[in-house]
Amino acid sequence: MSLWKNPVEKQASQPRVIMLVDLDYFFAQCEEVRNPSLRNKPVVVCVYSGRSGESGVVSTANYEARKYGVKSGIPITVAKKRLANVDAVFLPVDHDYYDRVSEEVMNILRNHADVFEQAGVDEAYLDVSERVGRSFDKARELAEKIKEEVRRSKGLTCSIGIGPNKLVAKIAADSQKPDGLTVVKPEEVQGFLSPLPVNRLIGVGAKTQSRMESLGIKTIGDLAGFSVQRLVELFGEKLGIYFYNASHGVDNRPVEEKGETASISRISTLREDTRDTEAIMRKAGELCDEIQAELARRRLKAKQIGIIVISKDTSVHSRSKTLAQPTSNPEALKKDVRELFERFLRESGLEARRVGVKVSGFVRGDSQRRLGSFIQGEAE
Repeated sequence: MSLWKNPVEKQASQPRVIMLVDLDYFFAQCEEVRNPSLRNKPVVVCVYSGRSGESGVVSTANYEARKYGVKSGIPITVAKKRLANVDAVFLPVDHDYYDRVSEEVMNILRNHADVFEQAGVDEAYLDVSERVGRSFDKARELAEKIKEEVRRSKGLTCSIGIGPNKLVAKIAADSQKPDGLTVVKPEEVQGFLSPLPVNRLIGVGAKTQSRMESLGIKTIGDLAGFSVQRLVELFGEKLGIYFYNASHGVDNRPVEEKGETASISRISTLREDTRDTEAIMRKAGELCDEIQAELARRRLKAKQIGIIVISKDTSVHSRSKTLAQPTSNPEALKKDVRELFERFLRESGLEARRVGVKVSGFVRGDSQRRLGSFIQGEAE
């Protein structure tokens, strides 16, 4: 087990300088840029279900709205109650607009990286080790330059974390928001992580946090005090080793360019819970049309087609099939999607609340070259 005795030393043998750039409250901030009169007002971007005028959940809220306890995931009705006596603005999500802004920002970030990895519509990892000569002080200067360029060209603020790996950079970016910049040098990693709540680690959800607290683990430092053998006994080999490494600030994952597209998906809420195939297909057909338009725009064909069903109890179910030949034909997509929903309904007694369609296994429309990267969208 000598591999685990000194993980910090093991990681330091290949020093890297990694940034995580996180666009602040992205959807709401995009709306502020589009309409500057919204600045200094509570802005809430919502995913409306379509069942009623206020049915749905909050997607993103700006910091003015967060002062009143409005945050992602709460019902719109709750958000409106909390902002009842405030001049607040509620807006529907506009994914097309946010995606366009995201693409423009990502192009800026890509130009400053040795290796670039987009991690979401609003965040990206940059390996800048070579261009800053592995200097964290020079990395800070580069981060300030990036922040200014994004602000000047797009009117957006971002928070940047810099560390010797992706894990530390991500936690650093989250530690000062909005418009923050946090640098954690290799020798500062343990001191930075140790006092933080253990749920700052990805993978420590409410249940795992509760179990850890029953073991006396409240901070990342507490977790680091456990041996890898003990953590494997408690959480299994995969999680035990991950928790051990993460608590010591070890993360050897490379920053990797993801390429173009590995999957495209759309998901939406039905007007009412149902098992009726025709009602489901009315919505799923619209999603197929959106996906077909995206395939056409990117000149792609798909060989794998799948469906997603979220039931009344919020459980998530999926079915998929592989085609003999890749396609982008909308009628072929709808035919296969119908078959998958019919199969789900035969095999399950559940009613669908939300439904989605996903395609993957891409080839170029004008060639048979396979693509292996990732993008995923959601239409509400």
